[in-house]
Amino acid sequence: MGKRLIPPESADIQDVALRDALEERYLAYALSTIMHRALPDARDGLKPVHRRILYGMRLLRLDPGTAFKKSAKIVGDVMGSFHPHGDQAIYDALVRLAQDFSSRYPLVDGQGNFGNIDGDTAAAYRYTEARMTDVARLIIEGIDEDAVDFRPNYDGQSEEPAVLPAAFPNLLANGAQGIAVGMATSIPPHNAAELCDAALHLIERPATKSSGLMKYVKGPDFPTGGIIVDPPQAIAEAYATGKGGFRVRAKWHREEGSRGTWVVVVSEIPWLVQKSRLIEKIAELLNERKLPLVADIRDESAEDIRVVIEPKSRTVDPELLMESLFKLTELESRIPLNMNVLIKGRIPKVIGLAEALREWLDHRREVLIRRSRYRQQQIEHRLEVLGGFLVAYLNLDKVIKIIRSEDEPKPVLIRAFKLTEVQADAILNMRLRNLRKLEEMEIRGEDKALRAELKGIKSLLGSEGEQWKKVADQIREVRATFGAKTALGRRRTSFALAPEHDLAAIEEALVEREPITVVVSEKGWVRTLKGQVEDLSNLAFKTDDRLGYAFHAETTSKLLLFATNGRFYTLDAAKLPGGRGHGEPIRMLIDMEQDADIVALFVNRGGRKFLVASRDGQGFIVSEEDCIANTRKGKQVLNVTPPNEARALAVVAGDQVAVIGDNRKMLLFPLDQVPEMARGRGVRLQRYKDGGLCDVTTFAAREGLAWRDSAGREFSASLKELSEWRGTRSDAGRLAPKGFPKSNRFGRAPE
Repeated sequence: MGKRLIPPESADIQDVALRDALEERYLAYALSTIMHRALPDARDGLKPVHRRILYGMRLLRLDPGTAFKKSAKIVGDVMGSFHPHGDQAIYDALVRLAQDFSSRYPLVDGQGNFGNIDGDTAAAYRYTEARMTDVARLIIEGIDEDAVDFRPNYDGQSEEPAVLPAAFPNLLANGAQGIAVGMATSIPPHNAAELCDAALHLIERPATKSSGLMKYVKGPDFPTGGIIVDPPQAIAEAYATGKGGFRVRAKWHREEGSRGTWVVVVSEIPWLVQKSRLIEKIAELLNERKLPLVADIRDESAEDIRVVIEPKSRTVDPELLMESLFKLTELESRIPLNMNVLIKGRIPKVIGLAEALREWLDHRREVLIRRSRYRQQQIEHRLEVLGGFLVAYLNLDKVIKIIRSEDEPKPVLIRAFKLTEVQADAILNMRLRNLRKLEEMEIRGEDKALRAELKGIKSLLGSEGEQWKKVADQIREVRATFGAKTALGRRRTSFALAPEHDLAAIEEALVEREPITVVVSEKGWVRTLKGQVEDLSNLAFKTDDRLGYAFHAETTSKLLLFATNGRFYTLDAAKLPGGRGHGEPIRMLIDMEQDADIVALFVNRGGRKFLVASRDGQGFIVSEEDCIANTRKGKQVLNVTPPNEARALAVVAGDQVAVIGDNRKMLLFPLDQVPEMARGRGVRLQRYKDGGLCDVTTFAAREGLAWRDSAGREFSASLKELSEWRGTRSDAGRLAPKGFPKSNRFGRAPE
């Protein structure tokens, strides 16, 4: 028998609505994630875990140039004192701070295996060692001089900094990535020297907007280089709003080989792209025959990136080859910009470039004021002590006598020489060996120097102009350290506009060119067969369905579909289903209404003109270029209102028009009576009492009218033989000649 549960006293039970309880708890979780995990502080650009790692390393005295210490020691101290989360989470953050391909300005100097650009993970923390870099030293400089506020750590046993002094513009220089609850942040890295120039301009002209800073900050500067191919206007808009993105392409060049051969060599890849995964993806596309211009790819990288891409033949255009790769692989990557940060460590907000720099500058001024006040207190304390030392030096024998003879010398010294408690304590705590140093000149010299420094500090604290001048001097020092001539400060990412290429040529470059046969059933199911198949008698169709029509094309072909709703639709032959099974309904590939049917489907060859006609006998001539649709919804060309519908399409070839109606009456008239339009209802081609237009075609007067019967046999008649059917546009016509097909169709579809 288990223990019997005793219900609590009724007074301890509180009724709470489930909705309210969930809202309260989820809000607490969301705020915790936003404030203490995912979003960086606008002032130092760090999330809590990174800030705690740097502070933990500071306590371990892992300054630049000192001996390395095991990463396990750093992780253990940070986890035990400041960050009560998983050790792997802390180590992963430490590793990213040390990777020169992830961080533009690494904050951790790592020794050992810290991973690589191929995506290989770092060695376990018991094998690696670390210390701070000069950048980290700048970020934490002044932490012991009351530069920032401290708060209790998670268990209240010690304190941790709420923000770091940040003499380096870390938020924008190293960027940040994070996903909170209901919001996210994505800030790409930038060039520190450019940010310093922009900050100096902002100090001189505080009202400058983000667009005015584009003169200095042209765009992101990624640790792995690459080329940004966005126009300057798009970059300016992203920086103004704090939201947008950047298209980054790999850097490549053509390398000549022997006997006229050449290869493309990729030397820089977009940021955060794993090289091994990139090459695997390209190899997969090669196997799937989706890169017909590429013959092979190999990785010849050592210290630097060198990915070699071989073309199928030396006649291939290298730029077109790369465009096909940019379109399908991570050789072109979009880096998002979402500058969602914590303002003053409390308020999440999306800010622009100018506001981000302004937050950093205001923080630097606050740090300067706090450090100056701290130094002022130190000087004032030292001056007070020096005053006591001077009294002791001038009355040394009497001081020694009081100390030797009195049980409580402190109050006696205070009364005898009118000292303060601080001065009396300083004299009493002084070592005997220091008595020989108590020379009047030394004391007065130090006193004079300190008073001069104190005067400067008071002047600085009393003048905002002097404060900004001092901040500007500090920024100039940072700029000199990370200038364009230094290895770390040199800009790595360049800018260019993507070359303009014919979209059709790029699409063609993505598909291997092969002959196919397009088969369409009467009920609108479409499929493709490999090669140019002539005998289609063995094809299987669904019950109550059969062959509608078929024609030859290529995998790179674009198909034009003319529907009864008067719209033209464009289809990629490469995207049509293969020959296995019955294919797919053509409506799955385009947004065609259920009550619309196919009038004609053919290969887009370009340069032709079509005569389109509706059931009520109206039509016009339209050029093939005006029929190409760019979306699944198609392009309205022939305007029809139900129950009227598009009925026929004929390729313009000749100078005469032949039209026949449901009433079997046929009419011939000159083509020049039909206007050419891009869209509309058209003009009346033939007049009817009952029924409507059935088919239309064009022909040359010197060759006569030809038609094909249901068995596929060709017939023709000269213009002279058809003289009684000749008339003008909108006539009623006469009954078709003997031998004309009972289907009332000329039987000549576009090819």
